[in-house]
Amino acid sequence: MDFLDFLEFRITDVLDIILVAILLYYIYKLVRGSVAINIFIGIVIIWAFWKLTELLDMEMISSMVGGFMQVGLIALIIVFQQEIRKFLLMVGSTNFANKRNFLKHFKFLKTESIGTSVNVDAIISACEKMSMTKTGAIIVIERNNSLDFVKSSGDQMYIEVNQPIIESIFFKNSTLHDGAAIIQNNYIVATRAILPVSNERNIPLRFGLRHRAAVGISEKTDALVLVVSEETGNISYIKNGEFVDYEGPKELTSMLKDDLID
Repeated sequence: MDFLDFLEFRITDVLDIILVAILLYYIYKLVRGSVAINIFIGIVIIWAFWKLTELLDMEMISSMVGGFMQVGLIALIIVFQQEIRKFLLMVGSTNFANKRNFLKHFKFLKTESIGTSVNVDAIISACEKMSMTKTGAIIVIERNNSLDFVKSSGDQMYIEVNQPIIESIFFKNSTLHDGAAIIQNNYIVATRAILPVSNERNIPLRFGLRHRAAVGISEKTDALVLVVSEETGNISYIKNGEFVDYEGPKELTSMLKDDLID
């Protein structure tokens, strides 16, 4: 039957499906947790409906949906500009030159040997201590996207994460307290790093340059950011360019651990 011709799979068809699945997986990771996720799901549904109408030779509805998909491409680029920037940054990341970090991008394969654990408890404990003394701090934790472009702007080092080290870095009389600390694979790899500042106008005026820098780096990469306010002592958790609400240190610790596993 001609209708069942599409069931004749070739090796290239299998490869095509695998590549599309990987692409959709990474797009989903980039938009997950943001308002763009609903738009992404809607696009996938419309695209699947379009292909179904083509398969069933429903020419009128197929041409209408197809025209919508083609014209809407420019609008989608505008809507997903932050996510596209993150994706291109991930593809062009210098971390791909490193075998271990390259494999980390494919951690959905569950390769046990490439897992790394960040000492989240030490980070949160240090933030709580600095919060009590209203010591300003900004801590950026790398995930999949390389942070080499901001790491190079600060003082590079290689110190294992622990509470006293973090507190000493952001101590008010320390020469290292200005700028951000970058954490990579449970090591502080840079201090005094200069972060890109967000131009988002929806950020409340009570937040200063430190918070805008945190939003900026989380817009351009998938990094997780913790900010301790020097004015109020409040600890802010920022992901995907947005402030994440939480209740108490325990919930913050749990959220951070879950986001680092994803």
